Amino acid sequence: MEGYPQLHEYFRTSQVPLLAVWGDRDEIFGPDGARAFSQHLLEAEVHLLPAGHFALETHLGAISGYIHGFLGPVTG
Repeated sequence: MEGYPQLHEYFRTSQVPLLAVWGDRDEIFGPDGARAFSQHLLEAEVHLLPAGHFALETHLGAISGYIHGFLGPVTG
């Protein structure tokens, strides 16, 4: 993708918090895309679920749990 180098440069320099919850069988955005976040974001939280592209349809409870855990410290 055209903007990926700039995006990953931003990750390297900012170390912004990131949560990626991904289907490990996603044929549109493969799991390597999720793993790539960890290359530049030292504390990236990456979770691969046994799902395809529409992981929310089959794993809503698990994904909402990850979101709650990720945002919990921020939202109190």
